[in-house]
Amino acid sequence: MNDAPRVGVVSGIDELAAHYAEPPDGVRANMIFSADGAAAFGGRAGSLSCPTDQRLLRLLRAFADVVLVGAGTARAENYGPVHLTDDQQAFRNREGRTSPPPIAVVSRSGELPRRLLSDPQQPPILLTCATTAVRDDLPEDVRVMVAGEDSVDVAHAVGLLREEGLRRILCEGGPTLLDELVDNDAVAEICVTLAPKLAASQPVGQRLQPSGLARPITLRLDHALVHDDYLFLKYRR
Repeated sequence: MNDAPRVGVVSGIDELAAHYAEPPDGVRANMIFSADGAAAFGGRAGSLSCPTDQRLLRLLRAFADVVLVGAGTARAENYGPVHLTDDQQAFRNREGRTSPPPIAVVSRSGELPRRLLSDPQQPPILLTCATTAVRDDLPEDVRVMVAGEDSVDVAHAVGLLREEGLRRILCEGGPTLLDELVDNDAVAEICVTLAPKLAASQPVGQRLQPSGLARPITLRLDHALVHDDYLFLKYRR
């Protein structure tokens, strides 16, 4: 078996798709960074993206059981329910999954973008703490899962999703949520898009305390593929 990473130039999303078709049983993170390391520009990751990267995001959603996102990112990017193409939904149907993956938002405050509540057929999941879950002003069309007492325990939140059969978890950020998942050794795979842009310092998702890791976690490069000067990387445990 050849374990060498796949390296080369691809023509577009159709050629990229085959390299992402086997999501891990666990958390697959998907992030974009500028060439100088910014995770967003003007508070939004979309400013760094390109059409192929946006299509890749939708493609990764089609492979997932649930899309996990932090509340700040959900609000900044004005998240709504997942919409798939006919081909993507047909792929899910063949696997016995008849609906798009739900959006699961990690939020201590319980504040969700209104657009996320726009389709009663696709209610979001709110992963929050016990002190927030008892409030009577939470939206009605939300499935609440309690992971922690006064703050959200992301490792517990991931465990709750997996207990519900939502085992292929796509995390779309932001940086703070990704940091917490890494701190809890909960990331099985990370897909990184490196944008050919310089963004300078962008204070998004800044940590209040350093990581608790004793040492960096080593990953294995699965592929490094180039399209229109964007570099698409995938690393696995």
